[in-house]
Order: sequence, then structure tokens, then C-alpha cells
Amino acid sequence: MASKDKPYRVYRGGRARGPAEPPTAPPAPETSWHDELPPGPPFEAPPQRRRRRRWPVTVLGLVLCAILLAALWVALGYLAFRSGVADANARLDERARLALSAHSGSPLSSPTNLLLVGADSGASRGPSGGRSDALILVRTDPGEHSVALLSIPRDLRVEIPGHGLDKVNAAYALGGPALAIETVENLTGLGVNHVIVVDFSTFPEVIDALGGVTIDVPKRIVSNRFDCPFPSPAECERWPGWRFAPGRQTMDGRRALVYARVRKNQLDASESDVTRGERQQQVVQAIADETVSLHAFLRLPFIGGDLVQPVATDLSAWDLMRLGWVKFRAPGGTLRCRLGGTGAQIGDGDYIVGVEENVAVVAMFEGKSAPQPPSPGSGPFAPGCEV
Repeated sequence: MASKDKPYRVYRGGRARGPAEPPTAPPAPETSWHDELPPGPPFEAPPQRRRRRRWPVTVLGLVLCAILLAALWVALGYLAFRSGVADANARLDERARLALSAHSGSPLSSPTNLLLVGADSGASRGPSGGRSDALILVRTDPGEHSVALLSIPRDLRVEIPGHGLDKVNAAYALGGPALAIETVENLTGLGVNHVIVVDFSTFPEVIDALGGVTIDVPKRIVSNRFDCPFPSPAECERWPGWRFAPGRQTMDGRRALVYARVRKNQLDASESDVTRGERQQQVVQAIADETVSLHAFLRLPFIGGDLVQPVATDLSAWDLMRLGWVKFRAPGGTLRCRLGGTGAQIGDGDYIVGVEENVAVVAMFEGKSAPQPPSPGSGPFAPGCEV
């Protein structure tokens, strides 16, 4: 029999159980240094940073770079152009400067009359080296945003100061650009503020530097034989003459000069020296249009000096650029006028004798009256204006 002091176990078919034991507390959780810190604010996730858009800054940088490059390009082009113009200023006879009428104001604020003289320097006649092959008076009016051209036929009979009556182109041969200026002023009653003398022997270089000019030929032309392109005399004898198809076409320097100098069209007997003046105006206008074009601007640092290589002028580089700006801003077509008259045989020469209508044409050229074309049936040398 078991002792009363010793516990006993009763087996009931399961786990042997002893006497009831007092419940024990659960073990205390282990503590660390984190539990010793004072409680802090509740955890909050950091705000997400919004990505800044960088494309406006990039675009602004590209624009600024483009502006700086354009300014540098203009500066380089202007320096090249100014150097060429300085040489052109040195080539002008000082007497021509003294013959010019003073210009009151700036080309950007008041009308300017400029005489364009195409010199036939290939011939050795007179002190200038030859007669003028083209005389065109150019008028720019910034107030009206207009440009007008007035052609003076080379065979027009005029009073040449100190030499009497003769063809107007003889003035250049007798007294150079100074006498040509004085003769044109007496003829038109207009003051000539500036002059540009173009040597036709090197004139094609300007057009070639521009990359050619675009001219709209109104009708088919087969010229008389001059400036034969072949070296052999036998080939020149068989050569029919220069040919020009109708329509818009790009011409290089030599072909544009030939187009401006064609005096007779074998396909149209009615053409005259007046028609030749119209072709000269086309070439002058085409050069002006190309000079102020974007294509010329992009090439200005390379061609700035070439543009004035065959030129003698009193105009500064800044004056020429301001006149170019007036031409660029002219919205409408260029007004093209011509003096004229009636054909006459005087002595051994063929002349054009001026008529009263020339006074009205000068008024149209100045913008004082509406332009009127030549009267129908008034002859091949009739004066008038057309846009």
C-alpha cells in the first residue's frame, strides 16, 4: 500500500496524470533595444517626387543656339559683303560722286533714285572704255513699299551737256558715269541720288555666284548672231543664233547676259531696242529677287564679295542692305516703265526721237499718276508703264 506522503497516479487509459499543478504564467517576451525607445509618431510613407518636364528647357536652348548661329552667319556675311563693297567704292570715278544729287533722309524713310549703268567695256571707245549698253533708273519708295524701273532706250536722241544732240548711250563714252548722270537728270527732271556701274564683261559672275536667276520668257526667241559660243569662225557662220524657249527657266550668268542683250528676234520683226530694254528689266528684277532670297542669305559668307565684283558704286554696304530691305518688303509687282518715241533716220544713224508722252511716263514712274501701258498702234517705240 502506498504511503500517504507520496503522490500516486491513477491510470485511466490515457495519459497518466498526477496531482493538479498550479498554472504557470507564460514566459515573458524577449526585449530588445527597440522596445526601450519611446513611442514615436505613426509611420507615414514619404511623398513621391513628381518628375519635372525638361522639354521646354531643351527647346529654349535649341532656339537660343539657332539665334546665335544666325547672328554669327549674318555677321560673317556682312563682313564679306562690306569688303567687296569697299572695293566697288574705290572703282567709282570721283567725278561721278560729285555729279550725284544729295539725298535727304534714309533709304528706309524717303524715296531714292538710283541709276544703273551697264557698261559695254569690251569696246575701247571714249574715256570710259565704251558706250553704255543699258540705262535703267530704279526708284524705291519705302512709304509706298514699292519699286519702279524706268528704261531709257540707248538710241534715244537727247541733249548731252556740252556735246549737243546724240544718242543717250554716247554720254557714258564721252564723259563716263558723271556725264551719264547729268544727261539722265536733264532728260527726266529727276535727281539721281546713287549710281551703280556694272561691267558687262564680268556681269555673269554675279549671276553665277547667286546660283542663276529665274526668268519668264514671254515668247520664243531666235536672236541675231552675236557673242558666238564657238571658237571656230566656220562654226559661227553656220550657227543660227541664240535660242530661248518660252516659259519660266533658270539661266546662268552668260545666258542671262545674252538674253538681256538680244536686239533682234528673227521670229518677230516688230521687236526693237525698247523690247530689249524690257528684257534688261527682267534680268535686273530677277537678280534683285534672288539677292534678297533665303538661298542667297544662306550663302552670303561665301558670295558676299562676289556679288559686287563687277560693280562700281557710291553706295555703302549698309545702304545696299537697306535698299534690299525695301525691295524685300515691296508686296506687289515691280512697276516697269520705259521712255520712247518714234524711229527716225538722222544722218547715218538710227535714232528714237522722244515724244511728249515721256513726261507722263516719268510722272507714272514717280507714282504721281496711275500707270498706263503704251497706246495700241502707237508703234514699236511707244512709251508706257506696266506692272
